[in-house]
Amino acid sequence: MQSEGEQTPRKPRLLAIDDSTMIHRLLKARLKGERLEIHCATGGRQGLEAARTLLPEVILLDILMDDLDGFQVLSALKNDVLTHDIPVIIISGQTETEVKIRGLEMGAIDFVTKPFDVGELLARVRSALRIRLLIQLLAQRAQIDGLTGLWNRAYFDQRLLDEISLAQRHGTPLSLIMCDLDRFKLLNDTYGHPFGDQVLEQFAHMLAESRTGDIACRYGGEEFALILPQTTAEDALIVAQRIRDRIRVHRFSEVRELSVTASFGVTDLRRCLEISPKAMVTLADDALYAAKQRGRDRVEVAADTPQTQRLSA
Repeated sequence: MQSEGEQTPRKPRLLAIDDSTMIHRLLKARLKGERLEIHCATGGRQGLEAARTLLPEVILLDILMDDLDGFQVLSALKNDVLTHDIPVIIISGQTETEVKIRGLEMGAIDFVTKPFDVGELLARVRSALRIRLLIQLLAQRAQIDGLTGLWNRAYFDQRLLDEISLAQRHGTPLSLIMCDLDRFKLLNDTYGHPFGDQVLEQFAHMLAESRTGDIACRYGGEEFALILPQTTAEDALIVAQRIRDRIRVHRFSEVRELSVTASFGVTDLRRCLEISPKAMVTLADDALYAAKQRGRDRVEVAADTPQTQRLSA
């Protein structure tokens, strides 16, 4: 029984780009019992628009269509960052070897000849879905920091850009916290790198469980970043203070007398004179530097700008 608030996993989306409505009807009828969400497009241009909107897990693509042929569609799909990794299976009545080779060399993962056996097509679709899942798992793994399990710097750079775009589009606040463990080199030199790694892991855990919806990342070394969507700098300050308190009072079993502290710099999008990830990181880093200069184990918020003061008035 599904518990309250638990979401049913979304069905994989299959997009059929084919100008034959008979093929659409056949797919919907014969694949009705499969765990697939089937979408259809009757031309190349409509198919490209649907692919960019739906971001399906697999695409079935015809070659001969009136507006754009399948090769033009395939080229556009593989040259678009949004659709580049979607597996494409070509379905065509053309049986020439040259046609198959061209499609595979352009990035299709399979080629099925019309008329096709539905059971065989389904097996190839299932194979494509497994490939898609593996690609996603590998991509995700490449974005995870091996020591702490947090998102890494590469993921942070892209995610902050995405969150800034979303905040601008919807007119919602966005905050960033940059944080750094105090005197971490001395801690490593005194107690050894294995213990230093344990401190990093524990601090990362505190960041990760701070609030649902926040994005915790390891920025590099002993520096971390926390992206806070739909959060003002004033609320982000409270979050940073809470994490600061947690790490300060935490006791490590190997060195019970040791108190580890961290410093934090906070900003939000309103304070940025230039709306960009670089500007936001610079403001948060400057605030972090100020926290270090003013004694460490503290939180500093980036200074108000005339723009921030106007928005707050």
